[in-house]
Parts: sequence; structure tokens; C-alpha cells
Amino acid sequence: MNEQYRSHTCGELRESHIGQPAMLSGWVDTLRNHGGVIFVDLRDHYGITQLVLHDEDLLQGVTRETVIRAEGRVVARDAETYNAKLATGMVELLTDRVEILSAAPAFLPFEVGNSDGVREEVRLKNRYLDLRGPRMQRNLKMRAEFIKALRENMEKLGFLEVHTPILTASSPEGARDYLVPSRKFKGRFYALPQAPQVFKQLLMLSGVDRYYQVAPCFRDEDSRNDRLPGEFYQLDFEMSFAAQDDVLEVGETVITKVFERFAPEGATHISPAPFRRIPYREAMLRYGSDKPDLRNPLLIEDLSGFFADVEFKPFRGRPVRGIAVPGCAKQSKSFFEQMLQYATGIGMGGLGYISVMEDGLKGPIVKFLSGEKQRELLETMGMGITDTVFFISDRPGLCDKLAGQIRMELGRRLDLIDSTRFEFCYITDMPMYELDEQTKKPDFSHNPFSMPQGGLPALLTQPPLEILAYQYDMVLNGYELSSGAVRNHIPEVMVKAFEIAGYSEEELKRRFNALYSAFTHGAPPHAGMAWGIERLLMILLDEESIRDVVAFPLNGNAQDALLGAPGEVTEQQLRDVHIKLR
Repeated sequence: MNEQYRSHTCGELRESHIGQPAMLSGWVDTLRNHGGVIFVDLRDHYGITQLVLHDEDLLQGVTRETVIRAEGRVVARDAETYNAKLATGMVELLTDRVEILSAAPAFLPFEVGNSDGVREEVRLKNRYLDLRGPRMQRNLKMRAEFIKALRENMEKLGFLEVHTPILTASSPEGARDYLVPSRKFKGRFYALPQAPQVFKQLLMLSGVDRYYQVAPCFRDEDSRNDRLPGEFYQLDFEMSFAAQDDVLEVGETVITKVFERFAPEGATHISPAPFRRIPYREAMLRYGSDKPDLRNPLLIEDLSGFFADVEFKPFRGRPVRGIAVPGCAKQSKSFFEQMLQYATGIGMGGLGYISVMEDGLKGPIVKFLSGEKQRELLETMGMGITDTVFFISDRPGLCDKLAGQIRMELGRRLDLIDSTRFEFCYITDMPMYELDEQTKKPDFSHNPFSMPQGGLPALLTQPPLEILAYQYDMVLNGYELSSGAVRNHIPEVMVKAFEIAGYSEEELKRRFNALYSAFTHGAPPHAGMAWGIERLLMILLDEESIRDVVAFPLNGNAQDALLGAPGEVTEQQLRDVHIKLR
């Protein structure tokens, strides 16, 4: 180590160093004056060491966050002052020399290491201070180690890391592109890649058998707590001569290994491979979501058939879903009122329920059910005394989503969701097409390059909305971790798939000329997947905001509060790229 500034780091000194001279450099974390004996906690990237000084003059001009160099001798702490929370807690540096390397103001925007109650905008504007705290230092270290582990596991499975371009062509991939004007070609633009989708498929056609990349992705879409605006990173991979199960096996193998290594203390369960495979339609019916939280034991039942011969007007001609909740009848009246308030808050007209009591069924819908129907309901829902069933009914499509929200709210309010469990699953058999709400015509529901199940005959003979694709998502605790698909590598199948979605063959060739052309020169069957790295880290680190696993994120409005992006540029810069602002 270069001893101009330090002989040891602030996390390095131990009892074996007692009696030795040492030089440390770092930030002043705390200052405590105990009647002429001054204690300083000195902090760097590696930890904290306590300094003890008997000369106040050594600390003239020193405030918290001042960067200093301290020299002295390592001594043992008094037994009553041992600090078991610190790796250096058995020793301290008896300091006889201090040099200020860089001063800090007396008043800081917030206390470093204690920014929980500070507005995010203030933290991001002073990110260099925020990152000094132990939580953010932990997150940065974890991110580096996590990505390293992903790489190691992919390479053990024979994957080759290949970097793909950042400046590329615009393509319709679901979000708005970030455009970069060309200086050399007036009126033309590059686009930042939303994902390496086209390039990774071209790599398969280039003879690369197993590709992966820690890939930066750029999408102009709105922020959420679990989605970064602007840019994010994926662990992207693709495999030649691979079917769906081959990709799923790689995914669950790698993710299980890294989760077993990085899962937080107190984790009681991590789903073993192979993960559950849940068809999309089953997920929507049973969980009301295509990213189900399997920690919640409540399930949704289809009661549309049951209510078909019941004269209850709100349910007539509509799908009906039921959620049986064991022991819920013992809840207070306010619980049911709060659930009703929640239901109306998400757009429901009401929230019907029936409870099973010692003296019979209770609830506003009971009077519409005959004795025989009441017995059928109890049998269908598997209910006993003190259980309650909640009913959800609305138009097709919306009904399942509302039922899913009610399921999760019941799970939260009744404390049914075990936060120590990590429950993985795959959602499979995605619909190839969905109805565009504006045009009322079929459009791709997910990745347009996916292979339809049944191939060309399915496209030629089945109604578009009934065609399934070889598409799949990995889900953990209600979060979508990754998406992937078996790719459509046959030109004739691709042309027909895009035709159903309203694209002519000429438009297909124009938009995806390189990929279409490559497919006519011998294309291996291939499939792949991509994980969102920041979302994985957010879950592992139990962070509420995904921005806290990124060193310098944009804020929720896609602005860089620290550097001021997006910002204005000079007139000359605009002229260079042939742009005139209106």
C-alpha cells in the first residue's frame, strides 16, 4: 500500500497490530469530546476505526466529513469500550498527528449515513454525500459482487460475453426510443437500444452458440418504484438449438445459485429448481396477475358458472370470482369496511362477501342463494365455520385484475405474506396477440419475434386471440424478474405473424431488414431470456426504491438532479446535428 496517505485502511486494524505505528486516511464520521479526551470515528470504504486524541489543537478546523490523515500507535481499547459492531472494535489509534486533506462545511445538507427521512431529491442532488453512508456503500458492493457472480455462473455454463452496440437503429419494442441525431447524415437518427434483441439473435445466426451480456438498456418510459426511467441493466442471454425448457433450466440454475449466496439473513425458503411452471391463463384466473406473489396462500376461484342461475343483478352476464379466506369471519366490522373502501378505491362498485358462522351464512348476498346453492358454495370454496368468501365481478379482462388486487390486499391486511420466503415461478404459454383497445385489431401482446405454438398452421387456422406463443416470464414474490421467448427464426412464419398484427411483408423487411435477411441465410432455432439486474438487487437488499441500488440514478421524473440532465445545449451544438428548436 502507498504509505503517503495510509498504511492501513479504516477497516483493517486488529489486536495483532497493537503496539505498531499506523497511518489512516478517511472522512470524520463523528467527533466526541469527553473532557479533554477526544474520540473520532474515521471512516473509509472499508470500515471505521476509532481515533483517540489528548490534544484538541490537533483538530483545529476539523468538522464531520472533513477528510484527514491521522498518524499514531495502535492500542487496545479498555474492555468496557469494546465495540462488537465494528471489525476494528477491539483497538483504537492513539493519534499524535492530524493533517487536513480536504475541509468540509460545518453544516451539511443532511447527516451522512442517516438519510432515511431526507427527501429523495435532496439525496440525489448531493449523491456523493448519500453514497458515503453504510447502506449505500453496502448496496454498491453488493451490486458489484452480484454481477460478478452472474458472470461466473454464466461462463461455467459455457456462455460467451459479447458486447453489442449502443448507437443503433430505432425499432418498435414497446417503449419510446431515446434518439441521437447524426452530425454526418442530416435528418437521420441513431437510437439507444431498448434491449440487445436484434443483435443477440444475429449472434445466434453468426455461429455464437451461447451468448450473454450485462447489457445497458435505454427506454423512455415513466418511473415506478421497481422500474428505473431512462437506463437500466439486464443479464441478457441467448442459446442456439434450444427449446423453451432449455432456457428455463439455465435461468433457474443460475438464479438459484446466486440467491442462495446473496439471500439476506433470515431468509427461510428459496424455491428450489425446477421452479413451478404456471400457464398465463391459469395465473390470471387463480392469482389475478401474470406476476403472482406465491407467498400469499389465498387463491381465486371462478364462480361464473355458480352464479349463472342466481338472480343477483350485479353479477348477471359477467364473470365472477371468489376468494375464500380462512378465519376471516372473526375480523371486526371495521376490517370489512376498510376492505370495501379499498375496493371502491380501485374502481369496483362494491365488495360482496359471505361469512360462515355457527348459526349459518351471513352477508348481503346470502338472501339470493337457496339452501342448495349455499351448500354448493361451501363445497366449491372448501369453507368451514369462521371462513369468509369475497366476491369480485366486472367486465371480462378487468375482473381478474381486480380479483388479484383484492387477493393481495387481503394477504397484506391479514399478514399472510411471509417476507422471509423467496417464491419463484415461471409464467408460460403467453397469448401471442391481444386486442388493441383503439383499433380493435390484433396486436402483439409481448415480443413480436416469438415463435407461435403450433407454428405456421396455428397462424393459418386459429383465431389470433387464441394463439399461444413460446414466451415466458420468471416471477419472484410478485415481481417480474425476466422475460424471454423461443424466437421465430423461420421467414414464412415471421411474415404471417406480422401480417396478423397489421404489418405488410414490405414493412417487415424495411423495419427489420438485417434480421429478416439473415433469417434467409440459414438460421438455427434459438431462444433466450433477460433479467433486470436492478430489480433483482432491490428485492435482495429489501430496498423500497429501485433507485437505491444504482450509484447515480435519474429521479422519478427522469432528471439527473446532480448534473442537471436533461439540460440545454449551445446553438452551435444544435447546428452541428442539423436541429432547430421551434
